[in-house]
Amino acid sequence: MAQTKTITQAVERLGYRVTVGDVAAEAGIPLLEAQQGVLALASEVQAHLQVAESGEVAYVFPKNIQAVLWSKSWRLRWQSAWEKVWRALFYLIRISFGILLILSLVLIVVAITLLAIAASSAGRDDNNGGGSRGGGGMVFMPRIWLGPDIFWMFDPRRDRRRRPRTKSELNFLEAVFSFLFGDGDPNADLDDRRWQNVAQVIQANGGAVVAEQITPFLGDLGRDRDLEDFMVPVLSRFNGVPQVSPQGGIVYQFPELQVTAKESRRFTPPRFLREIPQRFSQATSGQIMAAAGLGGANLVGALVLGSMLKDPSLAIQLGGIVALAHSLYWVLLGYGVAFLAVPLVRYFWVQRQNARIEARNAEREQRAEVLNQLTDDQREKLAFAETLTGQTVLGTDNLAYTTETDLTEQEEAQKDKIDAEWQRLLEQRGGGK
Repeated sequence: MAQTKTITQAVERLGYRVTVGDVAAEAGIPLLEAQQGVLALASEVQAHLQVAESGEVAYVFPKNIQAVLWSKSWRLRWQSAWEKVWRALFYLIRISFGILLILSLVLIVVAITLLAIAASSAGRDDNNGGGSRGGGGMVFMPRIWLGPDIFWMFDPRRDRRRRPRTKSELNFLEAVFSFLFGDGDPNADLDDRRWQNVAQVIQANGGAVVAEQITPFLGDLGRDRDLEDFMVPVLSRFNGVPQVSPQGGIVYQFPELQVTAKESRRFTPPRFLREIPQRFSQATSGQIMAAAGLGGANLVGALVLGSMLKDPSLAIQLGGIVALAHSLYWVLLGYGVAFLAVPLVRYFWVQRQNARIEARNAEREQRAEVLNQLTDDQREKLAFAETLTGQTVLGTDNLAYTTETDLTEQEEAQKDKIDAEWQRLLEQRGGGK
């Protein structure tokens, strides 16, 4: 199902008329998978086939390909419905951490307030019983100001109401999740981008390349780079063929990627594969400070509550919210500790990952610089690669067969073509009518 979606999106981006090589290059998938996927998709949506006189095949898909698939497959309908449900569920999961933070803090503050009131009342009763009229006991009570408009944090439009628009589009509850867990891996599609870039480099160079043009997009090249074993996965993925130059240099040709449905397709691939550094959070600095501040207040409040709940009988005596806070005390304390510990650990982990990303980017950029300082052997290989470049464009004017017209029309067109050719030959020999 995921492969069908990938191929469908590639076909749409390519303008609905494609070759297998076009799809493999656009999606960055192996040619065999592209061929099987295109054939399956063409059969499912009843795409047309256009066969050139050279034997190459182009596929013409309907413009409403998504609607056709959706109407025929209950799995796609179920998947579409589930994706909507999951987006709603995941959004609830994301904001739940912020809601729990607010509820935890409110519970702690209310419990502390009730305990303080109870302790103050007990102190006044003791003083009155002793006949004293003054010197009432003082009770420490943490003052955590939440402001009269705390609910603005739940409003996704608060940025437009309270301050100029910032780069962050997260409301406060979403920012809490981002502060805790980040916003996902920006390089989750790195492998897809890698193979898309490799295919673009191959097509941009006419279907024939040398290893030095591919290495800026690969990972570890191994110890013995002179053997160019790292090119084996590239050859396997795109059906490449190694060619040996007269001087013994190796050039890699990819015949299937030299066939395209549109001559106007031009690629400007990047110089090297660049990994995106990870961000600690997409939340604004103000949102991060607010989340950290509330998390700190939650932890301090939990510690104060613990000191006031040393006598369990008091919680049982007061009951209600105090009893609830007493029963959930270790959960509240654990949440407060984890709320600050998780982002702290993640911060150092992100810094370490970014250092590694920067090192890998620098290494691939250094490989790309080799093309600016070519040796004589490398120049010879590039010159030989030039002799193998080429592009076969499957136009609509040299088709031998197409499923867009019926068999009778094609036979009549072929017969007219033969008659015209025969008439031309007769005229050349002076025997025309």
